[in-house]
Order: sequence, then C-alpha cells, then structure tokens
Amino acid sequence: MVQHANLTDPVVYNLWHVISAIDDLTPGVADETALLGEALCFVLTESGKPVVWKGTLKDRSGDNPDTRVRSQLGYGYIWAALGEPEFDIFEIPEYAESGRRNMNAISVGLHTSAPRVVENFLDMAHFPFVHTDLLGEEPHTEVAEYDVAYNPENCEIWATNCWFYQPKASAASDEGVMAEYKYRVPHPFCAVLYKTSPDDETRLDAIAVFVQPLDETHVRAHLMLSVIDHQNELDKHIRLFQQTILGQDKPILENQMPRRLPLDPRAETPIRADKVSIMYRRWLRELELQYGVIRQAA
Repeated sequence: MVQHANLTDPVVYNLWHVISAIDDLTPGVADETALLGEALCFVLTESGKPVVWKGTLKDRSGDNPDTRVRSQLGYGYIWAALGEPEFDIFEIPEYAESGRRNMNAISVGLHTSAPRVVENFLDMAHFPFVHTDLLGEEPHTEVAEYDVAYNPENCEIWATNCWFYQPKASAASDEGVMAEYKYRVPHPFCAVLYKTSPDDETRLDAIAVFVQPLDETHVRAHLMLSVIDHQNELDKHIRLFQQTILGQDKPILENQMPRRLPLDPRAETPIRADKVSIMYRRWLRELELQYGVIRQAA
C-alpha cells in the first residue's frame, strides 16, 4: 500500500512524527511501519526506550548505527524524525495534570492525506450531519462567529470562542450542552482540541490527533485523549465514544477528492465557518509545505 517516492520536502522531513502508541506494543518485540514513504522498524526496549531504524524486519538492521532514526517518547507515543528537527515536540501541559485520564483512543489507517485529516478535525460544520445525536443535531446547524489567530512566537494557529450545541459532547455527558471549543494547530500534521468537560467546569478536556503520513495519500491517525471523566469506570468506554466519532469521519475523509489538500485559494470555495481552515491552508503555503498538498490549482 505504501507508495515510495523521492521525498523533496524538508518541512516534513525535519519534523517529529508519531509512529506508534506505546499501549499497542510489547516491550522487546519489534514492529514495522512507514513514515513519509520510508519503511521503518521500531521497538520499545525492556527499559522503556524507543529504538527506530530504517528498513523492514527482514533487513534486521536495527543494530546498524547508520540506519538509526531519531526517536523519543511523548504523550504515550513513539515519535520519530527522519531528518534533523529544528524544534522539539510541542508541549501539551494538560497531559501532566493530576486527575486526568490519558490514553490512546485509537490508531486507524485512512486512505487520504495528512492535511485532509487535520482540516476535518478543525471543522465544526459537519457535526450535525456526520455525528448526528452526538456532536450535533438539526436544527442546530449554524457555526457561530469565532476568533482565529496565528501566534508567530511558537508558530501555532488558535481558534477560540467556538461554541456549538452538542447532544452528547463526550462519553461522560448525560445531557445536551453548548460546548466550548478551542482549536490549536502546533504542527502541520497535528492538532489539539480543548472542549468543555462535563465533570469539571474549571478545566477543558484535551483531544489531539497526531497524523502519521505513511505516504502522501495514506496515513495512520492516532487519537490522544487527556480528559476528566469520573463517570466511566473503564477506559474502554471512553475510547469507544471517540472510536465511534472517528468511524463516522472515516468514509467522509476517504471519499474526499482530491486526496491531497489543495492550497490554492481558488481550488475550493470557503464559507464563513471555514475561517480556521483558511488560516491553516495559508499557513501551509507560507511554510512552503509540499507533502500531501496540491500547491497550485489545475
């Protein structure tokens, strides 16, 4: 499935990318995946250290220093960088707060590009039609005016003052609410959502999507949760809610054409609700990102 191609995009080559959730691994047992069209193998050692190298398991080149790939742990995942990252993994301070349930909700393969997944994650307008009776319902379909800004100090996009009526905003919800949303895009292929917590009015749940580009039109989406939930005794009930949401998004994402995200403003007509998407596409243009996008309209 993975398409190998000459990678000429230094932007993505020099970024950190998630390649696996730690919960999915058995220490000492190697596994394989792909990143940016490159075959990778990885293992979580018995001491809890990640080791990543280029090639397949049949190559057995994990002990060759020349094939090693930079790697580290973060937020319950192994992160790898094929190049030389200028910045470390972005911070999610909520993950370290006491009283939170931190977990990988799901890692799922999708036949689309990484930017398409991020843009879908940022879209509130589809809630009533794709996530009916969960994240939205008719006639509550209007996306109210919200604020979008780019922070040049840490190279992040923020969308704030987002409100949307949701019949069941999370696994801990037992009634409909006007949910507050804050969107953060700290990485071209990652986004973080902060939303109203039914269990603690003073804090927001954090949900992040870390998109692993296997190649330009195939990805694995890793969904990280850092939530306050005292209603569900088992983590599997919290995971199931998010898995249901992503399962509803999957056919929508895989039927979007073209699979790579068009960056030319003339390619797809935006509406008012797309303010954060417009900013996201503009940011990718300014970064001169090439991987998983179409820079010019046909």
